[in-house]
Amino acid sequence: MSKADLLEQWRAHLADGRRRSPHTVRAYLATARRLLDRTGIEDWSALARLGATQLRTQLAARRAEGIGNASAARELSALKSFIAFAKAQAGESDASPPRLRGPRIKKGLPRPVTPDDAIGLAVMVEESAAEGWIGARDRAVLLLLYGAGLRIAEALSLKGGDIPLGDVLTVTGKGNKQRVVPILPLVREAVAAYAAACPWPLGAQEPLFRGAKGGALSQGMVQKAMARARKVLGLPDTATPHALRHSFATHLLGAGADLRSLQELLGHASLGSTQIYTKVDAATLLDTYRGAHPRERE
Repeated sequence: MSKADLLEQWRAHLADGRRRSPHTVRAYLATARRLLDRTGIEDWSALARLGATQLRTQLAARRAEGIGNASAARELSALKSFIAFAKAQAGESDASPPRLRGPRIKKGLPRPVTPDDAIGLAVMVEESAAEGWIGARDRAVLLLLYGAGLRIAEALSLKGGDIPLGDVLTVTGKGNKQRVVPILPLVREAVAAYAAACPWPLGAQEPLFRGAKGGALSQGMVQKAMARARKVLGLPDTATPHALRHSFATHLLGAGADLRSLQELLGHASLGSTQIYTKVDAATLLDTYRGAHPRERE
């Protein structure tokens, strides 16, 4: 088997099997290519035998090229995923990656997900649910967070009387402050599909989103569903339900929305709370540039 064969199988696994975004596929392929170039390995069994020492050496080489903590952490995540895939391809019963702790990263700006990953998460929670109506429910909730910028508590506070959703929705947010948000057709259709499939009666004053036993859906259940989905998709732990709201704001700002309009859509009391997204958008643009730059793909 050649290096090109290994990389093509890895690419297909990421793009088709795990439905990773094109940017992530490029980055993970570049990481795998660097490892294969340094080690000269051309078969899955040899790759599967690589341990923490070899990965540490690979990271040290990248550090010598000047990458920072965040890039090193992403590099390590890609290496671990590649080795785990190699173990599975080699037929090993234990496909867990080598244990190696990554660099400590300071908590910084909100981490948005890409539009492809946001939709991928909504699709994955639906497909992986134990029952069809539960999958439709979880998809509808996530699309309300990403497509309308709702906080998770705001989405779960909706009542049966709020459906069918129209072009806009009045939301009660923090401090009992109300705001009006537009509802995209995709979001309306997802909520309608859930309402049609829900086995519990959705009275006007009853919670719209229900748990498996008919009670109000809890935030914890949504968080667990998203955690399972992001694991399958290979997304970082920062891909939380609240990150979908961050993504809504960041992508709108990147598309040309002004800060005052964004402040109203998010329900921020202060414009200062909204201004953080100008920094997030700049960081996202920088990540996109780095992913597209020829030297980053070497």
